[in-house]
Amino acid sequence: MNRTVNVAIDGPAGAGKSTIAKKVAKTLQYIYVDTGAMFRAMAIHLIRRGTDTSDAAAISRDAQEADITIEYRDGEQVVLLNGENVTPFLRTEEVGNMASVSSVNPDVRTKMADLQRQLAKKQNVVMDGRDIGTVILPDAQVKIYLTASVEVRGMRRYKELVEKGLDADLEKIEAEIRERDHRDMTRPIAPLKQADDAVFIDSSDMTIDEVTEAILAVCREKLEQEG
Repeated sequence: MNRTVNVAIDGPAGAGKSTIAKKVAKTLQYIYVDTGAMFRAMAIHLIRRGTDTSDAAAISRDAQEADITIEYRDGEQVVLLNGENVTPFLRTEEVGNMASVSSVNPDVRTKMADLQRQLAKKQNVVMDGRDIGTVILPDAQVKIYLTASVEVRGMRRYKELVEKGLDADLEKIEAEIRERDHRDMTRPIAPLKQADDAVFIDSSDMTIDEVTEAILAVCREKLEQEG
């Protein structure tokens, strides 16, 4: 029986997961699952429903009516909400605010996990996050744990801010990264950790292209083993 191929990339903030995942997906011609965009699509659904942001029960109830997926149309990756392409509406401030509120709702997170698993069953995907290989796609054929030292991740963030003309304090950035790592790794629901069968990649001394190639090499090896 043919089944889809799933690539799960987990790791801490600032490890370059999204950048790498997009490049890997493009090379393999798989769907890159932008989980953040999916949560924003859910926010659009709740806004259209007129859901009260202060009513957790209403958010839980209304979220169940949303069907969200990602596919390619005319060569472009689009996010579909109940069959409608809502990609042009994802980045508004109103949607961002609703996503911030609704994404912490346990029932919304459960619903999104179900939608992400459904997507992975239908199409070959590359998905990145904190709990993809451990919780969302525990049966993924390829699992990667991508990380880098706090110092390297801090410098990457520092350079980003400086290039945008913003003030940046390297020590403060590093402290914030350490705090976020601790928070992600100790949270009670789906904490960040390396799956037992994940390949560990430290990108501290690697370029984006080198990391991409390393992950593609793992993908090729795993797929050859599966025949």
